[in-house]
Amino acid sequence: MPGATAEPHPHSSSIPAGILVYDGDCGFCTATARWAERRLSDNYRVVPSQQVDLDALDLTEEDVARSAWWIDPNGTRWDDHRSIAGALGAMGGFWPAVGRLMTVGPVNPLARGVYRLVANNRSRIRWPGATKCDRR
Repeated sequence: MPGATAEPHPHSSSIPAGILVYDGDCGFCTATARWAERRLSDNYRVVPSQQVDLDALDLTEEDVARSAWWIDPNGTRWDDHRSIAGALGAMGGFWPAVGRLMTVGPVNPLARGVYRLVANNRSRIRWPGATKCDRR
Protein backbone atom coordinates (compact mmCIF):
# COMPACT_ATOMS: atom_id res chain seq x y z
CA MET A 1 0.00 0.00 0.00
CA PRO A 2 1.53 3.37 -0.98
CA GLY A 3 2.16 5.80 1.80
CA ALA A 4 4.75 7.34 4.00
CA THR A 5 7.53 4.88 4.64
CA ALA A 6 10.90 4.83 6.25
CA GLU A 7 13.20 2.19 4.93
CA PRO A 8 16.73 1.83 6.28
CA HIS A 9 19.35 1.20 3.63
CA PRO A 10 23.09 0.98 4.02
CA HIS A 11 24.82 4.29 3.43
CA SER A 12 26.50 4.33 0.03
CA SER A 13 29.64 6.31 -0.64
CA SER A 14 27.86 7.77 -3.71
CA ILE A 15 25.13 9.20 -1.49
CA PRO A 16 25.94 12.45 0.35
CA ALA A 17 25.21 12.95 4.04
CA GLY A 18 21.58 13.65 3.14
CA ILE A 19 19.61 14.22 -0.01
CA LEU A 20 16.20 15.57 -0.98
CA VAL A 21 14.97 14.18 -4.30
CA TYR A 22 12.12 16.06 -5.97
CA ASP A 23 10.34 16.29 -9.33
CA GLY A 24 12.35 18.72 -11.42
CA ASP A 25 9.59 18.87 -14.06
CA CYS A 26 7.23 20.47 -11.57
CA GLY A 27 7.43 24.23 -11.02
CA PHE A 28 5.89 24.05 -7.54
CA CYS A 29 8.21 21.20 -6.54
CA THR A 30 11.24 23.04 -7.89
CA ALA A 31 10.33 26.28 -6.11
CA THR A 32 9.85 24.51 -2.77
CA ALA A 33 13.04 22.47 -3.27
CA ARG A 34 15.01 25.69 -3.88
CA TRP A 35 13.52 27.11 -0.67
CA ALA A 36 14.76 24.02 1.21
CA GLU A 37 18.17 24.16 -0.48
CA ARG A 38 18.73 27.71 0.78
CA ARG A 39 18.13 26.51 4.35
CA LEU A 40 20.15 23.29 4.32
CA SER A 41 23.88 23.20 4.98
CA ASP A 42 26.37 22.16 2.31
CA ASN A 43 26.30 18.66 3.84
CA TYR A 44 23.00 18.08 2.06
CA ARG A 45 21.97 17.94 -1.57
CA VAL A 46 18.69 18.89 -3.19
CA VAL A 47 18.44 17.13 -6.54
CA PRO A 48 15.75 16.73 -9.19
CA SER A 49 14.84 13.09 -9.73
CA GLN A 50 15.67 13.51 -13.42
CA GLN A 51 19.33 14.23 -12.58
CA VAL A 52 20.09 11.55 -10.00
CA ASP A 53 20.98 7.88 -10.29
CA LEU A 54 17.74 6.37 -8.99
CA ASP A 55 19.26 2.89 -8.84
CA ALA A 56 21.99 4.13 -6.50
CA LEU A 57 19.28 5.49 -4.22
CA ASP A 58 17.17 2.34 -4.57
CA LEU A 59 14.29 4.37 -6.01
CA THR A 60 12.16 3.82 -9.09
CA GLU A 61 10.55 6.19 -11.58
CA GLU A 62 7.21 5.34 -9.96
CA ASP A 63 8.58 6.24 -6.51
CA VAL A 64 9.73 9.70 -7.58
CA ALA A 65 6.62 10.38 -9.68
CA ARG A 66 4.49 9.80 -6.57
CA SER A 67 6.53 11.60 -3.93
CA ALA A 68 9.55 13.61 -2.92
CA TRP A 69 12.15 11.57 -1.02
CA TRP A 70 14.47 12.42 1.87
CA ILE A 71 17.43 10.13 2.47
CA ASP A 72 19.06 10.92 5.77
CA PRO A 73 22.72 10.39 6.66
CA ASN A 74 22.17 6.84 7.97
CA GLY A 75 20.49 5.85 4.69
CA THR A 76 16.89 5.84 5.94
CA ARG A 77 14.53 6.85 3.14
CA TRP A 78 11.37 8.84 3.78
CA ASP A 79 8.60 9.67 1.32
CA ASP A 80 5.40 11.72 1.36
CA HIS A 81 5.10 14.24 4.22
CA ARG A 82 7.95 12.53 6.05
CA SER A 83 10.32 13.58 3.25
CA ILE A 84 9.45 17.18 4.02
CA ALA A 85 9.72 16.55 7.77
CA GLY A 86 13.17 14.99 7.24
CA ALA A 87 14.42 17.98 5.26
CA LEU A 88 13.02 20.38 7.84
CA GLY A 89 14.75 18.36 10.56
CA ALA A 90 18.12 19.00 8.91
CA MET A 91 17.64 22.78 8.82
CA GLY A 92 18.54 25.29 11.48
CA GLY A 93 16.30 27.43 13.64
CA PHE A 94 12.80 26.28 14.48
CA TRP A 95 12.37 24.15 11.33
CA PRO A 96 13.36 20.85 13.03
CA ALA A 97 10.52 21.36 15.53
CA VAL A 98 8.09 21.89 12.65
CA GLY A 99 9.38 18.69 11.01
CA ARG A 100 8.94 16.67 14.21
CA LEU A 101 5.45 18.07 14.71
CA MET A 102 4.45 16.81 11.24
CA THR A 103 5.07 13.22 12.32
CA VAL A 104 3.46 12.99 15.76
CA GLY A 105 0.02 12.16 17.08
CA PRO A 106 -2.98 13.50 15.22
CA VAL A 107 -0.84 15.86 13.14
CA ASN A 108 0.79 12.90 11.31
CA PRO A 109 -2.29 11.78 9.31
CA LEU A 110 -3.28 15.40 8.73
CA ALA A 111 0.19 16.24 7.35
CA ARG A 112 0.09 13.12 5.16
CA GLY A 113 -3.34 14.10 3.83
CA VAL A 114 -2.22 17.63 3.03
CA TYR A 115 0.92 16.31 1.32
CA ARG A 116 -1.12 13.88 -0.84
CA LEU A 117 -3.64 16.63 -1.69
CA VAL A 118 -0.86 18.95 -2.85
CA ALA A 119 1.09 16.19 -4.63
CA ASN A 120 -1.98 14.95 -6.49
CA ASN A 121 -2.97 18.46 -7.56
CA ARG A 122 0.41 20.07 -8.13
CA SER A 123 -0.29 20.58 -11.83
CA ARG A 124 -3.01 23.06 -10.81
CA ILE A 125 -0.84 25.05 -8.40
CA ARG A 126 0.37 28.42 -9.64
CA TRP A 127 3.48 29.47 -7.76
CA PRO A 128 5.01 32.92 -8.30
CA GLY A 129 8.06 32.66 -10.54
CA ALA A 130 7.61 28.92 -11.14
CA THR A 131 6.70 27.14 -14.32
CA LYS A 132 3.59 25.00 -14.44
CA CYS A 133 3.94 21.38 -13.39
CA ASP A 134 3.87 18.95 -16.32
CA ARG A 135 2.67 16.04 -14.17
CA ARG A 136 -0.96 14.94 -14.15
